[in-house]
Amino acid sequence: MPSTYINLPSIYSIHEALECYSTCDFYIYTTRKTSNYHRRHILLQMKSSYLINLTLWSIINIMLFLSKVNSQTFYPPDFPIVSPQLMEAYIALQAWKQAITSDPNQFTANWHGPHVCNYTGVYCAPAPYDPFILTVAGIDLNHANIAGFLPEELGLLKDLALFHINSNRFFGVIPDSFIHLKFLFELDISNNRFSGPFPSVVFFLHSLKYLDVRFNEFDGKIPPQLFELKLDALFINNNRFHSALPANLGNSPVSVFVGANNDIRGCIPPSLTIMAETLDEIVLSNMALTGCLRQDIGLLRGLTVLDVSFNNLAGPLPESVGAMRNLEQLNVAHNKFSGQVPSSICSLPKLENFTYSFNYFSGESLVCLRLPGNDDRRNCIPNRPFQRTPEECSNFYAHPISCGSIQCLIS
Repeated sequence: MPSTYINLPSIYSIHEALECYSTCDFYIYTTRKTSNYHRRHILLQMKSSYLINLTLWSIINIMLFLSKVNSQTFYPPDFPIVSPQLMEAYIALQAWKQAITSDPNQFTANWHGPHVCNYTGVYCAPAPYDPFILTVAGIDLNHANIAGFLPEELGLLKDLALFHINSNRFFGVIPDSFIHLKFLFELDISNNRFSGPFPSVVFFLHSLKYLDVRFNEFDGKIPPQLFELKLDALFINNNRFHSALPANLGNSPVSVFVGANNDIRGCIPPSLTIMAETLDEIVLSNMALTGCLRQDIGLLRGLTVLDVSFNNLAGPLPESVGAMRNLEQLNVAHNKFSGQVPSSICSLPKLENFTYSFNYFSGESLVCLRLPGNDDRRNCIPNRPFQRTPEECSNFYAHPISCGSIQCLIS
């Protein structure tokens, strides 16, 4: 089955991101385009002089925090660090370095000494609550091939807005101490080896807008609380989740949702259409979904991408899909759809690719054949090449599927 890994191109410069970190309302870095969801893998970086000497009060509070999150103690260094925020960052990053078991590309080779803002992958900026305080605002260790785990001390990085560690070999779970990251806006832990149930700590990250946990080994049910978060983009694909889609799916305000390549059975919840005002792209391929597409799916008129391929969906393809005037990519291949392919769908003004192969469609209009990305193989369409055998088609249509009789499983 094809993997789903969407690349998100950049739109912001480092300097713009830094300015926004101090001044924008909850770091609004994301935007929507007509056809694709765009965002910057923001690197927050700034050169600044140190500000004040560390006070005894800050040392005591740091040690109290560490005594709660980990039995291992990381004492302050012998050299001076000039703010409580940077002292906390030093302790957190040293603990993380100890938790790294392999760093073949030497990303963390310079993680020593007091100047944490010079560490590879660590980015500093003025604190959002005080422009005269320098703090660690971003971590970016993407594609570093690092192995290890995330220690509880990372909760000391309370001013983090961005935490990007995709394409590494981190394992274990997301620390409970992440609950302290009240400014965290983007969390990308994709393409690692994290396991266990869905990391519930994200439910307490009220500033979070971008969540990417794809290509890991998370399992169990998809929690309904996930769709109550005020996210703008959500990627949970390519894990080991096994459940039905929660009934409150439509409560999510996301513009992009990818849940592909999980064992998520049952029907698409009727609440999906509640997302009409925000949803731009949805990918639900290879999830063992059953049932039929509801006629009201056409209410999602802002959609540019709809992919429900490699499932067990049945019945006719709703005529209402022809009302999705912004649709560019439509993939319903490898299901059990039947009947006529609606010509209104093939006439959509922006449709670039329409794949409906490996179904049981019995007819299509000429306008469908004119689409540059048309793929109608392995159906039951007369006078078209590479169709199913007459025996397959007659056996299928001898037992017609009634959408009204299908019992849907929704958690």
